[in-house]
Amino acid sequence: MDSSGGSPSASEGPDRPVADGPPLSVAEQEEYERLRKAAGVRHRRLRYSAASVLMLLVFLLAPLAVIAAWVDSEVSDTDRYVQTVAPIATEPSVQNTVTDRLTKRVVDNVDVAAFTTAIGRTLQREGAPPRVVQGAEALTGPLTSALDSAVHDIVHKVVASDQFAEVWDDANRRAHAAVVKVLTGEGGSAVQAGDDSIDLNLGTVVDNVKQKLVDDGFDQASKIPDVDKTITLFETDKLNEAQDAMRLLNVIGVWLPVVVLALAALAIWSAPAHRVALMATAIGVGVMMIVLLVGLAVMRQVYLDSVPTTALPQDTAADIYDIFLRFLKNSTVTVLVIAVITALAAYLYGPGRGARWVRRAAAGGTGATGRSMARRGLRTGATGRWLGAHSKWTTGIAIAGGAFALVLWNYPTAGVVALVLGVVVLVLALLGILAAASGPAEHQAVGDRPVIRPG
Repeated sequence: MDSSGGSPSASEGPDRPVADGPPLSVAEQEEYERLRKAAGVRHRRLRYSAASVLMLLVFLLAPLAVIAAWVDSEVSDTDRYVQTVAPIATEPSVQNTVTDRLTKRVVDNVDVAAFTTAIGRTLQREGAPPRVVQGAEALTGPLTSALDSAVHDIVHKVVASDQFAEVWDDANRRAHAAVVKVLTGEGGSAVQAGDDSIDLNLGTVVDNVKQKLVDDGFDQASKIPDVDKTITLFETDKLNEAQDAMRLLNVIGVWLPVVVLALAALAIWSAPAHRVALMATAIGVGVMMIVLLVGLAVMRQVYLDSVPTTALPQDTAADIYDIFLRFLKNSTVTVLVIAVITALAAYLYGPGRGARWVRRAAAGGTGATGRSMARRGLRTGATGRWLGAHSKWTTGIAIAGGAFALVLWNYPTAGVVALVLGVVVLVLALLGILAAASGPAEHQAVGDRPVIRPG
């Protein structure tokens, strides 16, 4: 269209007003620029506000996402649950507690006093001297102690045996509903939820111990009643509320981590400074993981204070707590390590003096190695030049590959994160070396004519 049609000319930029009349005066141009800057400021403030709100949601939801993922893995993954509870059967403090409890129950069902009294009466009827009769009745204490020691040794051998550990694992694997019972109050197995407690059912262990004692000559062991075969692990009047919270976390366990990642990506994308937003998000998530670790430590002390010493020794209670929550702690530490690495990487890509020094040192090291290879005839040629020209793409692909490996890894730990980081750094170093080993260009333009350099 011609100029009479009112279309903007090619020289007019998108930031200048289009008008059919005379050009803007100086005052009008200044007012236009002021309004344009004000609109830009409002836009940036809106983006900052949106990014801030999204980051706040990420910080608040990050600990819940870690807990929800842990709960979901314990409920849905049988192998993971068995790995969680398996060490309980081999923990020395737990074995000692179980041995003491079962020994007491066995000995309490053997009336040694009645036995020695009956012996004394028999001796008296046979005309034994009173001293002998009194001596027989005085054997109650030593016999009780000897019985207690013998039963304790037999029970401990059963509880500490590999067979007991295998029975424990097999029982939990076949009855994975135990974790559902603990977290939601549904189902039943070795670990069960009472009205206000979580109990360890020792029915199978008691039956095995009874049979072992009978086989070793303790016939009285067969009279052990089939009652009271549980040891209270957790006792609280808030169990119902906790189970409601766990059921909710179980429902959202799969999606909450995904939602948190999506919110974090949206916060970084909406912020005017993406790198700064990435660093701030990583730092915030790292701080929240530290808060979660502190919270778990506080909850540990609260739990230990709430367990009566008559119900469970303190060392046994502490070991059970640590065993049951160790995977949650590992996941929290893993997320913390990832957050620290992400924040450090975002800083190293920035304009800071330290970041520039690290980049120069890395480039100098890979460059020197590559040039040394080229001087020895190990040139990468066109491939190296392509890598040098597309370094941003290759770097992004290497980093994305490391992140993808962590996503695919089944329950990564802090050690796995360190391993993946090492591999990514090694790949980046190799790419830098290959790019620097390309050697001189085979064609160098002189004027308008290419000159071919001899090899």
